[in-house]
Amino acid sequence: MTANLQERVTDALSRIRNNRVGTNVLEAEMIRDIATTIDGKVRLSLFLTPDDDATVVREVRQTLQQVPGVTDVRVDVKDASQSIRPSPAPPPAPKTVASRTLPVIGQETQSQRAAVPAPTPVAYPHLGHVIAISSGKGGVGKSTVASNLAIALAKQGARVGLMDADIYGPNIPRMMGVNAPPPVENEKIIPLQAHGVKIMSLGFMIERDQPAIWRGPIIMKIITQFLRDVQWGELDYFLVDMPPGTGDAQLSLVQATMVHGAIIVTTPQEVASGDALRGAKMFQRVAVPVLGIIENMSYFICPNCKEKHRIFGSGGGKRLADELQVPLLGEIPFFGGVLAGGDRGEPIVVSDPQTPAAQALFELAGRLKELV
Repeated sequence: MTANLQERVTDALSRIRNNRVGTNVLEAEMIRDIATTIDGKVRLSLFLTPDDDATVVREVRQTLQQVPGVTDVRVDVKDASQSIRPSPAPPPAPKTVASRTLPVIGQETQSQRAAVPAPTPVAYPHLGHVIAISSGKGGVGKSTVASNLAIALAKQGARVGLMDADIYGPNIPRMMGVNAPPPVENEKIIPLQAHGVKIMSLGFMIERDQPAIWRGPIIMKIITQFLRDVQWGELDYFLVDMPPGTGDAQLSLVQATMVHGAIIVTTPQEVASGDALRGAKMFQRVAVPVLGIIENMSYFICPNCKEKHRIFGSGGGKRLADELQVPLLGEIPFFGGVLAGGDRGEPIVVSDPQTPAAQALFELAGRLKELV
């Protein structure tokens, strides 16, 4: 039975075409390590280059799901540039401590800057105001703020799109309560919708437990495709939920399109605001204005005494805003309903809009509209 299933799987894959090279994915050597089990489970590796269409991942999975006898499909997406590694170079000569300096963006030599020219950003006027929601570290509630802010703007009458650019941890599908392969019409990907917001995420296209072990070129390809090949329609605001830190996704976004501004999310602790400072400086270095700071989990309101208790410290967001000379856009209180709502796909501005946390997020949406 396994041999017959393997043949049916191979036959199905041979009918999936790679337009880049003009042949099917098997002959293009994009598919490797095909494994099947007697109970119908199929697992394979799919190698993508920066020039390949990322939607081939969904096409492979959907094609195999229709093969008779297949009960489960697992597609492990890998970077084709890493499949063949060059021979290791000889170890470099020892350097003195003084010679080992760290590179700084904008301080490279002229020859280093000219070696790899940066892409020219493309304007997408139909997207409206492109706003990056970023943070210096994980766990500060960046995706929670992004999803609630998008819904709050939509409830105030704006046309809103939300792009999940957190390639390594796409949480927007869970938080927005929608997760399905997006349809394709006339060679355009149709974004899913929830709570009045149009949404696109890599989480719609890969397995839930699949790690994204990708480098810069693949990340740039995905972000560019989400901007160019998704039928967003006419929007007023286009929010981009960035991964934490200052890496490939942030640089890819500012190289791919004109970003009107960035909002930095932090928590009150000094360690969080210190990381957020580096994230803010990165956007300023690439000529993206920082619109303001959001301090999440700012305080806890005791249900009995109604007093504000700053259980995670205080003042980190305000000090960061003052140092950057930007406004502190909001202080979002810590509230258990925010976490519970995000886990079940009902953000707090939907599930309990009268709570202080939801009200703070609605006020944040109003301030953002005033800024842009």
